[in-house]
Amino acid sequence: MNEDSSSSNDLAHADVGLVCALPIEIGTFLDRCGRVRKYKGGEFIFRGGRYDEIRVATVETGLGFARARRATLALLDAHSPPWVISCGFSGALLPEMKVGHIVMADSIVDTHGHELTVDVNMPGDPEKGLHVGRVVTVDTIVRAIAEKKTLAEKFSAIAVDMESLAVAQVCQEQNRRFLAVRAISDDMSADLPPEVLSVMGATGTVRLGAALGAVWKRPGSVKQMWRLREAAHLAAERLAGFLDGVIKQLYATYH
Repeated sequence: MNEDSSSSNDLAHADVGLVCALPIEIGTFLDRCGRVRKYKGGEFIFRGGRYDEIRVATVETGLGFARARRATLALLDAHSPPWVISCGFSGALLPEMKVGHIVMADSIVDTHGHELTVDVNMPGDPEKGLHVGRVVTVDTIVRAIAEKKTLAEKFSAIAVDMESLAVAQVCQEQNRRFLAVRAISDDMSADLPPEVLSVMGATGTVRLGAALGAVWKRPGSVKQMWRLREAAHLAAERLAGFLDGVIKQLYATYH
């Protein structure tokens, strides 16, 4: 694409769109971008910037399928990226997967019988922490190891999230290229603390009152929640590093 093209002259146009649920998932990557600007469009937070010469735009969806679908439509309407990446955190469904490992979906299913295939021209390398396989999108946070084992067996999936299928469906409908890139933020070594279900709001923000109440009821939850936060920061760092290569390759495919 040359500089005379209409999309190059359209300051709102993005070369790659990134859809994530939570700001912590994409924050480390955005720290690597230049000229980042933030704005609110309707119910969602958008950010745009430059990754070298590549224009990127992100939208924070909050948790869940419906919000992810609306946010993806809003991103496409505002920034018209030819490529969209559903990125962020996921839960491991295999015991060999560790916090910080990367998952690329070659298919995405949900628990209601829907499935989409994703064209991924990249082999997995589990020894180096890269896994390629099926991701299952669910309606609520999965915190128990037993629940994860059931999902793995029933859907032959390697990781779980709450948004990727919604993003993939919108991209199929709108004829946009799509990838799902996820970093493991919780592995199979322990259940997530039950407080996760009560302190997270629909938009992905921590409900302060609920968090304080959880600590009051079970002081031991502080250490568990702190470990979860550390895992999230590691996952965000690994995700940012992997997105570096992915975004440059996508940009190179049409320039």
